[in-house]
Amino acid sequence: MRAAAVLAAAVSLVVAAAVPAQAATVTLTSGHVDVLDVDYTAGSLVLNVNDDVAERNPADVVFQVPAAAKITVPAGSAWSFLGTAGSTAWVLPQGNTSGLLWAGWNTAEVPSGVFQSNSVTFRLNSFTGPGHVSVYTVSAGTPTRLFDSSNGLPDTRTVTYNAHTHANWGFTAAGTYTLNFEVTGKLISTGATITTGVKAFTFTVLP
Repeated sequence: MRAAAVLAAAVSLVVAAAVPAQAATVTLTSGHVDVLDVDYTAGSLVLNVNDDVAERNPADVVFQVPAAAKITVPAGSAWSFLGTAGSTAWVLPQGNTSGLLWAGWNTAEVPSGVFQSNSVTFRLNSFTGPGHVSVYTVSAGTPTRLFDSSNGLPDTRTVTYNAHTHANWGFTAAGTYTLNFEVTGKLISTGATITTGVKAFTFTVLP
């Protein structure tokens, strides 16, 4: 009986050692972050989060959108994707702002000459949340929507290799959002399309 107990304990230790420990969840609250950090490594496309400290699995990251991100939705139909004029939206801005995340994406680790048109495709497949989500830029006071759940998903964007871009990330209500992104590229060598697979990104919008 004693020998059997010792053997069982030894088997349990081996099994425990074979299962990697899950990384602790990191909540990012301010500063620079590439929400979509794309690498091409050993023939594979990889999609991580890069906060200038480490490259992280999106499953291990929560992006916090605080009350300081609140804005009043401007008048004009061009802004209706954020809600009705005069209502509140939460926006992480495309410019670096103290106390808020400066969120963007990065394809600096995608080499030239690998993918057709030297580009990959970002795709927001779906989302869940209490309101709508949008990723947009503003030039001369006019917004350009890159991804926008208010008019239906999926949305896709072509992004060239060696790009580093920041944009506004807007949310129309407080609560938790999950954004399901995928990045694909068509290889020059074979014509095959490879993918990062769909990765879930979690944003917590504080009231």
